[in-house]
Amino acid sequence: MATRWRYAVVVTLCYLVTLPLSTQAQETRLVPVLVDGETVRLAMRIYKPIAGNPAPTLVFNHGSTGMGTDPGLFSRPIDAPAVARFFVQRGWAVVMPARRGRGGSDGLYDEGFAADRPRGYTCDPAVSLAGANRALRDVEAAMAAILAMPFVDGSRVVIGGVSRGGILSVAYAGQHPEQIKGVVNFVGGWLGTGCSSAPTVNRTLFSRGGRYPYDSIWIYGDGDPFYPLSHSRDNFGAFQTAGGRGAFHQFAGGHQVSSHPDLWGHVVEAYLRQRGLPADPSP
Repeated sequence: MATRWRYAVVVTLCYLVTLPLSTQAQETRLVPVLVDGETVRLAMRIYKPIAGNPAPTLVFNHGSTGMGTDPGLFSRPIDAPAVARFFVQRGWAVVMPARRGRGGSDGLYDEGFAADRPRGYTCDPAVSLAGANRALRDVEAAMAAILAMPFVDGSRVVIGGVSRGGILSVAYAGQHPEQIKGVVNFVGGWLGTGCSSAPTVNRTLFSRGGRYPYDSIWIYGDGDPFYPLSHSRDNFGAFQTAGGRGAFHQFAGGHQVSSHPDLWGHVVEAYLRQRGLPADPSP
């Protein structure tokens, strides 16, 4: 039963992709932000294009740590190099903020753990949603700091992320539509479907994105063990019912589909053009 419970609360692992890059992260900063009345430093991995300031900027949010039972994963550096390369090659800056307690950031990592914390993430809807709200406050604090960075064109900011970062990005855009020019959601969700509460929790959070008045793009992988396509399409339906606009795309690649721009690059390029944003690779 314990094994089954552990599997039930498995959500995405924020993974590192060891692909060769033609452009590397120029720096990782510890950026002071104010969140929950306290100043903390959030680690932010920053990629910049070779030329052009200020630049259109992708703010890319990370996922979770599997079951939440291995504290060694909490401090693992945050990176999504395949996504960064795709955008930097098109003249974009990319900033990847690590939320509290993750990737070298200050504070406690506390995004919906069980009362017995070593058991990892809980399926309890109230606790899980409280953890998501805490994460959204981190995203809000990070965004305020990112918008003040001199290389960021504040009129051309796209928010995106993978897994928990994807659902946070959709929800955040609904809460702050004036800041966001576009939304790119890779395999978004908060709880995996091993939790019976996953439909309630995930649809609640995605519905918050319904206030975003522009199109978003949702990219999911067939064979994802955490978010099967049928579940994710139901989430997209709840988002639309709440007023959300966008397109749902499915590819091979499962939960790691974000590391395969050869699959989704053409639809993201089309989406960026639709939003009036740079989409073509630099010569």
